[in-house]
Amino acid sequence: MKAPARLQALIEEGLIDSVVRQLKSGKEADVYVVRCGDDTCAAKVYKEANKRGFRQAVDYTENRKVRNSRQGRAMAKRTAYGRQQQEAAWQSAEVDALYRLAGAGVRVPRPSNFHDGVLLMELVTDEHGDAAPRLNDLSFTAAEALQHHATLLDEVVRMLCVGVIHGDLSEFNVLLAADGPVIIDLPQAVDAAGNNHAPRMLIRDVNNLRNFFGQYAPSLLGTQYGPEIWALYAAGQLLPGAPLTGRYERKAGEVDLSSVLREIEDARLEEADRVLRMG
Repeated sequence: MKAPARLQALIEEGLIDSVVRQLKSGKEADVYVVRCGDDTCAAKVYKEANKRGFRQAVDYTENRKVRNSRQGRAMAKRTAYGRQQQEAAWQSAEVDALYRLAGAGVRVPRPSNFHDGVLLMELVTDEHGDAAPRLNDLSFTAAEALQHHATLLDEVVRMLCVGVIHGDLSEFNVLLAADGPVIIDLPQAVDAAGNNHAPRMLIRDVNNLRNFFGQYAPSLLGTQYGPEIWALYAAGQLLPGAPLTGRYERKAGEVDLSSVLREIEDARLEEADRVLRMG
């Protein structure tokens, strides 16, 4: 196929040899299958901010590090330079998270290069060597659902142990590779220690997995793995492979009404986004 302009630049730089086909068009990026020497890879081409559907919510970017104070001031003032730097930071957040998580053994696509708004990474494939499907395109037996749910909980724990929360985890951004689930799409990755919204986002990610796999294994629907995982993390007791019970007894205390209302709004936005993706 004819290479898009952003990928043509990479061909001219010698970073890729050819574009095979478009794999996905998403709200924040388009993904292509490309050839890099003897390897077949995925190229994620980030959309410009004015063409992207995913909002860079302040909840996600809270306390993200910037290179210098000038950059931070410009981003805060929303100057032209600041918007440019904010866009670059949004893209590099996924690159940084992928390298960090891959190094920790988390099941994510292995990144290989990032150049001019294009991320080159491993192409996740199924048992036939084809591009792996997303979970939402599949159905499962109860046993399969329990197995994949347990695998993904282990990955969420491993991510949190290195201080990363996905922030938008659901059946739409998990691929089923030949050897099990692989987590994708991390530009909104959250710093667990530096973001005040981290507990809510971690619990929402885990609940999304529970609700999806609970369609096939109803025994999951009553579990409370999210609060349990966060409580262990907050107490400094969370380790990769730590045994989990799925039970959590909430401590008595006042209800945080603002948090409840925020959860309701999150659920509304998430359902609207789910309907859009399904369409």
